[in-house]
Amino acid sequence: MSETTDALVADRPEITIAEGLATATPRSAWGAKIDKACFALARRLSTRATLGTINVVGPAGGFVVGSGGPEVTVTVHDPRAYSEIFLHSSIGLAEGYIAGHWETDDLVTLLRLVSGNLAGGLETMDRIVDAAAGPLSALHRLKPPTPHKDRRNVRAHYDLPGELYDAMLDGTTMMYSCGVFATPATSLADAQVAKLEMICDKLDLGPDDHLLEIGTGWGGLAIHAAATRGCRVTTTTLSVEQRKLATLRVAEAGLSDRIEILGLDYRALTGTYDKLVSIEMIEAVDWRLYETFFATCERLLAPDGLMLVQAITITDGSFERAKLREDFIRALIFPGGCLPSLKALAAAMAKAGHLQIVGMEDIGEHYATTLAAWRANFEAHWDTVKPAGYGEEFARLWELYLCYCEAAFLDRHISDIQLVIGGPRYKRGALPVPPAG
Repeated sequence: MSETTDALVADRPEITIAEGLATATPRSAWGAKIDKACFALARRLSTRATLGTINVVGPAGGFVVGSGGPEVTVTVHDPRAYSEIFLHSSIGLAEGYIAGHWETDDLVTLLRLVSGNLAGGLETMDRIVDAAAGPLSALHRLKPPTPHKDRRNVRAHYDLPGELYDAMLDGTTMMYSCGVFATPATSLADAQVAKLEMICDKLDLGPDDHLLEIGTGWGGLAIHAAATRGCRVTTTTLSVEQRKLATLRVAEAGLSDRIEILGLDYRALTGTYDKLVSIEMIEAVDWRLYETFFATCERLLAPDGLMLVQAITITDGSFERAKLREDFIRALIFPGGCLPSLKALAAAMAKAGHLQIVGMEDIGEHYATTLAAWRANFEAHWDTVKPAGYGEEFARLWELYLCYCEAAFLDRHISDIQLVIGGPRYKRGALPVPPAG
């Protein structure tokens, strides 16, 4: 877990943001000058905005960014918010929000407006990084992450208190991935079941199959597949807390004889499986290990087997920049995380062996709705279930994380895909047997 996140969730007396601001250490003269300069720069740059209106108010003065709709208001409580953003980009924006240095009446819309007004600059950065992608990637490949570091990174997110995920996820499936909503009235639980049905259908799961799942979560897919398709399931997770709860849920469902839950790194798995599935786990795989991931999958999958990978993806044009940059999500939420692009996954698969993509569906349009449902659940239940030491700062961190992702899906900066992949000898249907004679 990052030092910043450790500080946020340490066991200490809880104080409100207002109390924290009132007792904060006074800003140094030099720091105050930097804040003032950044405020002046923000006012100057505000005239360049072309999308929507951001009304900024605060003790240092106010200004308006852009014109037209949609419109949001940002209230700055501490002028250091300006220097945090200019000096530390999305991480500074997040740390300022967590500390209560600023707030807004519509966080999702604000993030969409900021992203939209920066789009031109980001596209230029994408082109610059693309031009230097070869040498930069070669340097970073010299030191890929170790299994120990991967395990530590996974636990930093998924071993957070179970009360957090109980408050946020639906109580039926406990799926922490994109649901599929048939209508605006579809419940979160029904949307998750629909997604699970979609996956089981695409894999053509049956009672004779042995399914390997890389990334157990809280056992939602394993339980659904075993209960509805009658297959055997072997599933693995690096999260201690997930394994404990998944084991309990499997036992409560009466499926312990059909589901085995391991605590192994995917690279340490052995055996041969008819089907393989991995739901939004590959985002925890470093880009330098994509080929290793697919080579391992090919080793574990029967030559004529079928696998499905559900992945949150970034646009091909932004992948090279994003994979080398530590942003708010990577620094404070998913240490070691990396969103792949479809092009990066296909290229890694081709280099790794002889797996073949036989189907692809983009379900990203459903993710903003999923995130909004998680946020509503979190806001409704967190105060009543939060454990000691998880105060207002943590709640603001989590709110920002969910809104940040919702905005990115709404604007299609990122999406969610299901890749159906066949083994080297996979055939969609058996060839017809010619009539005798």
